[in-house]
Amino acid sequence: MSERRTSNRREFLRGKAAAKAAAGMLDAGTGEASGTREGGEPYLIQLSRPAMACRFEIFLNAGQYPDGPQAALEALDLVERLEDQLTVYRDTSEVMHVNRYAAGEPIAVEPRLFALLALAVKLSQETAGAFDITTGPLTKVWGFYRRAGAVPTVDAIDEALAAVGAGHLILDAEQGTIHFARSGVELNLGAIGKGYALDRAAELLGAAGVGDFLLHGGQSSVLARGSQAPRASGGWSVGVGDPLRPAVRLAEVYLRDRALATSGASQQFFRHAGKRYGHILDPRTGRPAEGVFSATVVAPAAAEADALSTAFYTLGVDGAVAYCQDHPRIGMLLVHPREDGSSVEITTAGLAEDDWRRLPPAGSAG
Repeated sequence: MSERRTSNRREFLRGKAAAKAAAGMLDAGTGEASGTREGGEPYLIQLSRPAMACRFEIFLNAGQYPDGPQAALEALDLVERLEDQLTVYRDTSEVMHVNRYAAGEPIAVEPRLFALLALAVKLSQETAGAFDITTGPLTKVWGFYRRAGAVPTVDAIDEALAAVGAGHLILDAEQGTIHFARSGVELNLGAIGKGYALDRAAELLGAAGVGDFLLHGGQSSVLARGSQAPRASGGWSVGVGDPLRPAVRLAEVYLRDRALATSGASQQFFRHAGKRYGHILDPRTGRPAEGVFSATVVAPAAAEADALSTAFYTLGVDGAVAYCQDHPRIGMLLVHPREDGSSVEITTAGLAEDDWRRLPPAGSAG
């Protein structure tokens, strides 16, 4: 524990140093941000912290909010506390407490965690089970829990599937409790936790009067408020990578007061007998989802975008498009193989023309 705190302190100092350096870019005596790089690009304050097996970063327009850097540091503190609560990799977390005892009796949980669980159950119902927070047994049987993938037997998959499904979760809103309908059920919030942490961090920044910022967790979960200077109303530009060529960006999405999340299995997978098995498991079949290279979702909240990007990766093109048609607040961009297998294709739904643009192929003139 002491080692983690020492590391955090180092991050605090880096963040404060960045804030101090940005403050030095202000016009003398005016108090207004004028620090720009050559070519007129404004400076950004960047503060970061490792958490949830990735790096969380917060970007602020330099000089815009005098108390912004301190608020950002407090938001990163909050992310760290939420990791302590949500992770399944620390025995002391609240989620692990639920996993240990909720099959025996209803367990009272912190109110915001209860709301997150209720949202997860709602999204599971809306996606016909394509998103589910009870896939812990499947993650373990496939070896992804410890990143040591192995193909399980059919019997092992069937046994794990018996404990998977939001229908096993009994939520009592009046008492604020969760109860598992059978033994063997396990919560795993890995597909919604980063987005939830971003939502909570954004709440803290907003309460501190910071209205223009961008947050991300590992770059796959992003939340933006307001705009990056000098774009008065243009929001923030976020790149969508090519899942087959990690260094290449396929598209840009423009975020303002919305969140974005991307799911894919390009980094976490294993091969067995010449076949590739990705880490995103279909809760309905118990096997890795196939047919989509990556799924990017734009939604009002980051937790929702996080969960739905996983669901859309599992649902595939037709299911994802149908969901967006029924939920106008949700947009998506799916990267998938062309029918003839010649290259990748992008399918979108729920996005306006000025919400995104496809970038020219790498190496082209424009």
